[in-house]
Amino acid sequence: DAVARLVADGGRGVTSPSEAGREADAVVSVVVNAAQTEAILFGPQGVAETLPKGAVFISSATMDPDVARRLAKQLEATGRHYLDAPISGGAQRAAQGELTILASGSKAAFARARTALDAMSAKLYELGDAPGQGAAFKMINQLLAGVHIAAASEAMAFAAKQGLDIAKVYEVITASAGNSWMFENRMPHVLDGDYTPRSAVDIFVKDLGIIQDMARTAKFPVPVSAAALQMFLMTSAAGMGRDDDASVARMYARVTGTKLPGE
Repeated sequence: DAVARLVADGGRGVTSPSEAGREADAVVSVVVNAAQTEAILFGPQGVAETLPKGAVFISSATMDPDVARRLAKQLEATGRHYLDAPISGGAQRAAQGELTILASGSKAAFARARTALDAMSAKLYELGDAPGQGAAFKMINQLLAGVHIAAASEAMAFAAKQGLDIAKVYEVITASAGNSWMFENRMPHVLDGDYTPRSAVDIFVKDLGIIQDMARTAKFPVPVSAAALQMFLMTSAAGMGRDDDASVARMYARVTGTKLPGE
Protein backbone atom coordinates (compact mmCIF):
# COMPACT_ATOMS: atom_id res chain seq x y z
CA ASP A 1 0.00 0.00 0.00
CA ALA A 2 2.83 2.40 0.84
CA VAL A 3 4.52 1.73 -2.51
CA ALA A 4 1.21 2.27 -4.32
CA ARG A 5 0.78 5.65 -2.62
CA LEU A 6 4.33 6.61 -3.55
CA VAL A 7 3.70 5.74 -7.19
CA ALA A 8 0.40 7.67 -7.18
CA ASP A 9 2.31 10.73 -5.97
CA GLY A 10 4.83 10.46 -8.80
CA GLY A 11 7.43 8.17 -7.26
CA ARG A 12 8.90 4.97 -8.68
CA GLY A 13 8.02 1.73 -6.96
CA VAL A 14 10.58 -1.03 -6.48
CA THR A 15 10.59 -4.44 -4.81
CA SER A 16 13.90 -4.49 -2.93
CA PRO A 17 16.36 -2.17 -1.16
CA SER A 18 19.05 -2.99 -3.71
CA GLU A 19 16.78 -1.83 -6.52
CA ALA A 20 15.97 1.37 -4.62
CA GLY A 21 19.67 2.08 -4.08
CA ARG A 22 20.72 1.67 -7.69
CA GLU A 23 21.92 5.03 -9.10
CA ALA A 24 20.64 6.89 -6.01
CA ASP A 25 22.49 9.89 -4.59
CA ALA A 26 20.80 9.30 -1.24
CA VAL A 27 18.73 6.55 0.37
CA VAL A 28 16.45 7.48 3.28
CA SER A 29 15.67 4.58 5.61
CA VAL A 30 12.77 5.04 8.04
CA VAL A 31 12.10 1.75 9.81
CA VAL A 32 11.46 0.60 13.37
CA ASN A 33 14.83 -0.51 14.70
CA ALA A 34 18.50 -1.29 14.18
CA ALA A 35 17.87 -4.85 13.01
CA GLN A 36 15.64 -3.66 10.17
CA THR A 37 18.18 -0.97 9.26
CA GLU A 38 20.96 -3.52 9.11
CA ALA A 39 18.83 -5.81 6.93
CA ILE A 40 18.13 -2.95 4.51
CA LEU A 41 21.84 -2.17 4.32
CA PHE A 42 23.56 -5.54 4.36
CA GLY A 43 20.90 -8.23 4.13
CA PRO A 44 19.93 -10.14 0.98
CA GLN A 45 19.32 -7.59 -1.79
CA GLY A 46 20.55 -4.86 0.52
CA VAL A 47 21.25 -1.27 -0.41
CA ALA A 48 24.99 -1.75 0.03
CA GLU A 49 25.03 -4.06 -3.01
CA THR A 50 24.07 -1.28 -5.42
CA LEU A 51 24.44 2.15 -3.79
CA PRO A 52 26.97 4.14 -5.87
CA LYS A 53 30.30 5.06 -4.34
CA GLY A 54 30.07 8.46 -2.65
CA ALA A 55 26.29 8.23 -2.14
CA VAL A 56 24.76 8.63 1.33
CA PHE A 57 22.58 6.36 3.43
CA ILE A 58 20.34 8.41 5.75
CA SER A 59 19.41 6.25 8.72
CA SER A 60 16.33 7.49 10.60
CA ALA A 61 15.46 4.52 12.83
CA THR A 62 15.73 4.97 16.59
CA MET A 63 18.60 2.80 17.83
CA ASP A 64 21.43 2.41 20.31
CA PRO A 65 24.21 4.90 19.43
CA ASP A 66 26.79 2.09 19.51
CA VAL A 67 24.88 0.23 16.80
CA ALA A 68 24.67 3.38 14.68
CA ARG A 69 28.43 3.75 14.96
CA ARG A 70 28.98 0.12 13.94
CA LEU A 71 26.70 0.34 10.90
CA ALA A 72 28.34 3.61 9.85
CA LYS A 73 31.83 2.15 10.08
CA GLN A 74 30.79 -0.90 8.07
CA LEU A 75 29.19 1.15 5.29
CA GLU A 76 31.86 3.85 5.15
CA ALA A 77 34.49 1.13 4.65
CA THR A 78 32.82 0.47 1.27
CA GLY A 79 33.19 4.07 0.08
CA ARG A 80 29.66 5.24 0.87
CA HIS A 81 28.56 7.80 3.46
CA TYR A 82 26.33 7.18 6.49
CA LEU A 83 24.27 9.94 8.11
CA ASP A 84 22.86 9.18 11.54
CA ALA A 85 19.55 11.08 11.33
CA PRO A 86 16.76 10.05 13.72
CA ILE A 87 13.49 11.93 13.30
CA SER A 88 10.80 13.35 15.56
CA GLY A 89 7.38 14.69 14.76
CA GLY A 90 5.12 11.76 13.95
CA ALA A 91 3.13 10.86 10.87
CA GLN A 92 1.37 14.22 10.49
CA ARG A 93 4.55 16.29 10.43
CA ALA A 94 6.22 13.71 8.22
CA ALA A 95 3.41 14.10 5.68
CA GLN A 96 3.89 17.87 5.76
CA GLY A 97 7.67 17.65 5.32
CA GLU A 98 8.08 19.32 8.72
CA LEU A 99 10.00 16.77 10.77
CA THR A 100 12.65 17.57 13.32
CA ILE A 101 15.83 15.74 12.28
CA LEU A 102 18.64 15.08 14.76
CA ALA A 103 21.61 14.39 12.52
CA SER A 104 25.30 13.64 12.88
CA GLY A 105 27.91 12.55 10.39
CA SER A 106 30.76 13.73 8.22
CA LYS A 107 30.68 16.96 6.23
CA ALA A 108 30.58 14.89 3.06
CA ALA A 109 27.55 12.95 4.33
CA PHE A 110 25.70 16.16 5.17
CA ALA A 111 26.55 17.64 1.76
CA ARG A 112 25.19 14.60 -0.06
CA ALA A 113 22.07 14.47 2.12
CA ARG A 114 21.26 18.19 2.15
CA THR A 115 18.52 18.23 -0.50
CA ALA A 116 16.65 15.33 1.09
CA LEU A 117 17.05 16.75 4.59
CA ASP A 118 15.72 20.15 3.53
CA ALA A 119 12.70 18.53 1.87
CA MET A 120 11.79 16.48 4.96
CA SER A 121 12.50 18.83 7.84
CA ALA A 122 11.21 21.98 9.48
CA LYS A 123 14.12 21.83 11.93
CA LEU A 124 17.47 20.22 11.18
CA TYR A 125 19.95 19.92 14.01
CA GLU A 126 23.54 19.21 12.99
CA LEU A 127 24.85 17.55 16.13
CA GLY A 128 28.38 16.53 15.30
CA ASP A 129 30.67 14.97 12.76
CA ALA A 130 30.40 11.38 14.05
CA PRO A 131 27.49 8.94 13.62
CA GLY A 132 25.98 7.94 16.96
CA GLN A 133 25.56 11.45 18.30
CA GLY A 134 22.22 11.91 16.56
CA ALA A 135 21.07 8.56 17.95
CA ALA A 136 22.10 9.58 21.47
CA PHE A 137 20.12 12.83 21.23
CA LYS A 138 17.07 10.87 20.03
CA MET A 139 17.30 8.50 22.99
CA ILE A 140 17.20 11.45 25.42
CA ASN A 141 14.07 12.63 23.63
CA GLN A 142 12.55 9.14 23.86
CA LEU A 143 13.32 8.91 27.58
CA LEU A 144 11.32 12.08 28.16
CA ALA A 145 8.56 11.15 25.71
CA GLY A 146 8.00 7.74 27.28
CA VAL A 147 7.97 9.11 30.82
CA HIS A 148 5.58 11.89 29.84
CA ILE A 149 3.14 9.49 28.14
CA ALA A 150 3.16 7.17 31.13
CA ALA A 151 2.68 10.09 33.55
CA ALA A 152 -0.11 11.59 31.45
CA SER A 153 -1.88 8.22 31.28
CA GLU A 154 -1.54 7.74 35.03
CA ALA A 155 -2.91 11.20 35.73
CA MET A 156 -5.89 10.85 33.38
CA ALA A 157 -6.87 7.42 34.69
CA PHE A 158 -6.47 8.64 38.28
CA ALA A 159 -8.69 11.64 37.48
CA ALA A 160 -11.36 9.30 36.13
CA LYS A 161 -11.11 7.20 39.30
CA GLN A 162 -11.81 10.38 41.31
CA GLY A 163 -15.02 10.83 39.34
CA LEU A 164 -13.78 13.94 37.57
CA ASP A 165 -14.97 15.01 34.14
CA ILE A 166 -11.84 14.05 32.21
CA ALA A 167 -12.67 16.39 29.32
CA LYS A 168 -12.58 19.23 31.84
CA VAL A 169 -9.37 17.78 33.32
CA TYR A 170 -7.81 17.98 29.86
CA GLU A 171 -8.95 21.60 29.47
CA VAL A 172 -7.57 22.61 32.88
CA ILE A 173 -4.24 20.78 32.64
CA THR A 174 -3.42 22.02 29.14
CA ALA A 175 -3.76 25.55 30.53
CA SER A 176 -1.73 24.80 33.65
CA ALA A 177 1.84 24.12 34.73
CA GLY A 178 1.36 20.35 34.75
CA ASN A 179 0.88 20.23 30.99
CA SER A 180 3.31 18.52 28.63
CA TRP A 181 3.41 18.15 24.86
CA MET A 182 2.61 14.45 25.27
CA PHE A 183 -0.33 15.12 27.59
CA GLU A 184 -1.76 17.61 25.12
CA ASN A 185 -1.12 15.36 22.10
CA ARG A 186 -2.03 11.90 23.47
CA MET A 187 -4.84 12.42 25.98
CA PRO A 188 -7.42 13.30 23.28
CA HIS A 189 -7.07 9.65 22.23
CA VAL A 190 -8.26 8.68 25.72
CA LEU A 191 -11.09 11.20 25.63
CA ASP A 192 -12.23 9.79 22.27
CA GLY A 193 -11.73 6.17 23.30
CA ASP A 194 -9.78 5.79 20.06
CA TYR A 195 -6.56 3.78 20.30
CA THR A 196 -5.85 3.49 16.59
CA PRO A 197 -2.05 3.50 16.62
CA ARG A 198 -0.36 6.79 15.78
CA SER A 199 2.64 5.52 17.72
CA ALA A 200 2.35 2.06 19.23
CA VAL A 201 2.96 0.87 22.79
CA ASP A 202 5.66 -1.50 21.56
CA ILE A 203 7.70 1.41 20.19
CA PHE A 204 8.27 2.57 23.75
CA VAL A 205 8.87 -0.97 24.98
CA LYS A 206 11.74 -0.93 22.48
CA ASP A 207 13.00 2.60 23.06
CA LEU A 208 12.83 2.63 26.85
CA GLY A 209 14.49 -0.78 26.76
CA ILE A 210 17.38 0.69 24.76
CA ILE A 211 17.67 3.45 27.36
CA GLN A 212 17.94 0.85 30.12
CA ASP A 213 20.70 -0.93 28.19
CA MET A 214 22.58 2.33 27.63
CA ALA A 215 22.20 3.33 31.28
CA ARG A 216 23.39 -0.05 32.54
CA THR A 217 26.49 0.17 30.34
CA ALA A 218 27.19 3.69 31.61
CA LYS A 219 26.37 2.69 35.21
CA PHE A 220 23.88 5.57 35.31
CA PRO A 221 20.61 5.23 37.27
CA VAL A 222 17.37 5.91 35.36
CA PRO A 223 14.64 4.86 37.82
CA VAL A 224 11.86 7.07 36.43
CA SER A 225 12.20 5.75 32.88
CA ALA A 226 12.53 2.22 34.29
CA ALA A 227 9.13 2.61 35.96
CA ALA A 228 7.64 3.95 32.72
CA LEU A 229 9.05 0.95 30.84
CA GLN A 230 7.25 -1.40 33.23
CA MET A 231 3.92 0.28 32.45
CA PHE A 232 4.49 -0.05 28.70
CA LEU A 233 5.53 -3.69 29.18
CA MET A 234 2.39 -4.39 31.22
CA THR A 235 0.22 -2.74 28.58
CA SER A 236 1.87 -4.75 25.82
CA ALA A 237 1.57 -7.99 27.77
CA ALA A 238 -2.18 -7.34 28.11
CA GLY A 239 -2.51 -7.46 24.32
CA MET A 240 -2.28 -3.75 23.50
CA GLY A 241 1.27 -3.66 22.14
CA ARG A 242 0.17 -2.64 18.65
CA ASP A 243 -2.37 -0.09 19.90
CA ASP A 244 -1.72 3.60 20.45
CA ASP A 245 0.74 4.34 23.24
CA ALA A 246 -1.97 6.21 25.15
CA SER A 247 -3.27 2.70 25.90
CA VAL A 248 -1.21 2.89 29.09
CA ALA A 249 -4.22 4.80 30.45
CA ARG A 250 -6.41 1.81 29.58
CA MET A 251 -4.07 -0.45 31.53
CA TYR A 252 -4.36 1.76 34.61
CA ALA A 253 -8.13 1.81 34.18
CA ARG A 254 -8.46 -1.95 33.82
CA VAL A 255 -6.24 -2.71 36.80
CA THR A 256 -8.23 -0.34 39.01
CA GLY A 257 -11.73 -0.91 37.68
CA THR A 258 -11.94 2.65 36.37
CA LYS A 259 -14.27 3.61 33.52
CA LEU A 260 -12.77 5.39 30.50
CA PRO A 261 -14.53 6.37 27.24
CA GLY A 262 -14.91 3.45 24.87
CA GLU A 263 -14.00 0.85 27.49
